[in-house]
Amino acid sequence: MGVTDPAGPVMDRDEVDRALARLGQEHEAIETSLLALQDHAGRRLLEGAELTGVTQERWQATEARITLLWSYFDAYTATLRGARDIRARRRWSSREDLAELTELLRGTSVAIADAGSGVLSESLSLAELVDRMNELYATSLDLVVAADAVWSALPARIDLLSAELQRTRQLAHSVGVRPGEHPAGDDLERITRTLTRLREDVIRDPLAFWVPAKGSSAPGGGRPDTTVYDREARALEDVRREIEAVLTVRQDAEARLIRLRDVLSRADRTLAEARTARGEVLAKIAATEVPVVSGPPTVLQEQLATAAEYRRGAQWHRLSPLLESLEQKAEDELLRAREQLTAVTAPLAVRAELRGRLDAYKAKVARHGLAEDPFLVERYDAARRMLWSAPCDLRVAEQAVLRYQRAAAELLGAAPEDRKGDQ
Repeated sequence: MGVTDPAGPVMDRDEVDRALARLGQEHEAIETSLLALQDHAGRRLLEGAELTGVTQERWQATEARITLLWSYFDAYTATLRGARDIRARRRWSSREDLAELTELLRGTSVAIADAGSGVLSESLSLAELVDRMNELYATSLDLVVAADAVWSALPARIDLLSAELQRTRQLAHSVGVRPGEHPAGDDLERITRTLTRLREDVIRDPLAFWVPAKGSSAPGGGRPDTTVYDREARALEDVRREIEAVLTVRQDAEARLIRLRDVLSRADRTLAEARTARGEVLAKIAATEVPVVSGPPTVLQEQLATAAEYRRGAQWHRLSPLLESLEQKAEDELLRAREQLTAVTAPLAVRAELRGRLDAYKAKVARHGLAEDPFLVERYDAARRMLWSAPCDLRVAEQAVLRYQRAAAELLGAAPEDRKGDQ
């Protein structure tokens, strides 16, 4: 067999066809990943935000990497298209065709131009080009996912804490706790200023609030830095306890009424979170039943208003049994709200379990040296696309995961009972 340099021995027709089929699947997977990155909510937010600090600096570099990534993909696409055109010339490729295809598919046939000048800077093989794209993609996705994670977590939590702060300020005012007159009032003013500044910083420079996970190579490996938020949340809780102590001094009944309002407020917020989560589930999960989230019962608010009237009118004999009844009903309402939140987010938990099962079985296959088996790779890629697409059809995705498990079990030589246990 003839030799081409540096592509190696000339491929025969079957080798060429297999290589083209594999490269076509690889091309499709890369394109899917690039389009997903292009449509990622975090990337769109970064593109439109007024950034500062480390985020502005790193996003400018990442935008350049994404542009380079697309140019690499275009070069990959052109090379693959050229190879397909040569193979399509005739049913039985000539030796010259096969030599040319070998050079395209295995040699350093992809010409890469310098991003600034457009002048040819180097030539790469398709495999080397894919390695370049994988590195650029992972680095870009890591930044996008990190920024999106911070934006998804911290501003909403800050807003919730600010709402709690506002309620605490109103309560403090009602019992005479004011800035300049009581330390708790001064603390409330300081917390307000800190939270306002923190939210502005998080929106403009999210990566300044990201802590990468040590030793993790996965995109977005890490967590939002909640140090400042947690400190202010603890400070607000301390102030709230001080104000409750003032209320307890005044009257036990008033303190019990406030606790009731707090429980009902938490129940309302939980129901609101459940309604928001339901919308997210409906957008991300297809072909599944998501329970409808009910609204808060108005009768409890009416009874609470009645209890307040009893206290103002000093009708203690009526207030006492009503408070006892309301306290139990409020706890039941909070429990019901939490149960609804758990119920509506169940499909996301199922999807997470399927993802974990798929990756765990992939690791098992890899330990047995079958990670590159084409049939298993095809089954794995099919299941992964279903699980990482939106909306995700859980029933279809579960069947895809099971098909991958069964195929792997057969190749591993597992007994039927073992395969059942793996499922």
